Amino acid sequence: MPKPGGSSGHRKQQQTRFTRPRDPLLSAVTGAFPFVPPLLDFFLQYLAAERRLAANTLAAYHNDLLSFFAFLAGSNPDDSPDSPDSDDLPDDAPTPAEVATAGEKGLEPGEAAPGPGSAAGSPASRITEINQIGTEHLRAYLAHCQRQGISPRSTARRISALRAFFRFLQGEQLLGHDPALLLDLPKTGRALPKVLSSAEVELLLTPPAAPVSPLALRNHAMLHLLYATGMRVSELVKLPVAAVNRAGHLRIMGKGSKERLVPFGEAARQTMSLYITQSRPRLLKRQRSDYLFITGRGTAMTRLRFWQIVRETARACGIRREISPHVLRHSFATHLLEHGADLRAVQVMLGHADIATTQVYTHVDTARLKNIHRKFHPRG
Repeated sequence: MPKPGGSSGHRKQQQTRFTRPRDPLLSAVTGAFPFVPPLLDFFLQYLAAERRLAANTLAAYHNDLLSFFAFLAGSNPDDSPDSPDSDDLPDDAPTPAEVATAGEKGLEPGEAAPGPGSAAGSPASRITEINQIGTEHLRAYLAHCQRQGISPRSTARRISALRAFFRFLQGEQLLGHDPALLLDLPKTGRALPKVLSSAEVELLLTPPAAPVSPLALRNHAMLHLLYATGMRVSELVKLPVAAVNRAGHLRIMGKGSKERLVPFGEAARQTMSLYITQSRPRLLKRQRSDYLFITGRGTAMTRLRFWQIVRETARACGIRREISPHVLRHSFATHLLEHGADLRAVQVMLGHADIATTQVYTHVDTARLKNIHRKFHPRG
């Protein structure tokens, strides 16, 4: 049987951009199953080199797979709230807060749930190679997720990662069977995306009061551009200066290194022009940066900091509910469709590979129309 990374026939070695993140569960998995980390690396290198997945998506795959093997090793993978940022996952992906729980009913803090790696199941020492993992181990893991209160959507994402992993190993002749083949995914439904009203958007995009600091002008420009283009926050913070066409277009590098051209309106263009000519040079302080949006130290903006800026700005302008950068993306798409935009055009601007992902916004508009009908129709 070929070794991971060896010659398996059709696949050529390629340089990848995957770097294994640090994770405290990894030592537990490596100690119990030393054959697992090389297989994980081989799979993630394939996703990076051939599927061209984003770094955050790779980290999510890594954590989801590690969670399963940590469970088999007798560790509780859901004791820690740490989880990869979900912004670069699919638009309906669960947030880290959904996945994290504080332990299980009837257990002491930090105690692992019964499973294949504990006394209540098959001892972990019996699993010495990947072919010994069966459907019963996956079903036990599903039961663990349910006991831990993990949402069905989060559990489905984890199982999808395991399916892809085992399918890949089988295709590479590293696995004789697929233990996930007959596994049923939990029913997840589909939550409608949260959106801002047009009035709330106007509040959020209100120009900052004078005197305007360079940071306030930068924040205002970022909010304007995010709503004007519907880009992901990960795309916004990585946007290079060269991507901006002052005639009103952005060249955005999205998921899977796919490039798209997105227009933006006059209001965003004027705000951007002020930021580029007045605010950005003062923030750089004679330094150089290829990134469009920078911090007060002249370094690239981070997603976490911009998430904080969105929350702070929303509170300051009187928006009481919690919002995130992704809510502006949802609002962009919903408002376009409400005003008659073509669904395919919205799909292209959002960078969705599948139009089914974009169609969720048509349900938002349908819900709005139902509310209007119920409120104003005599027999509503």
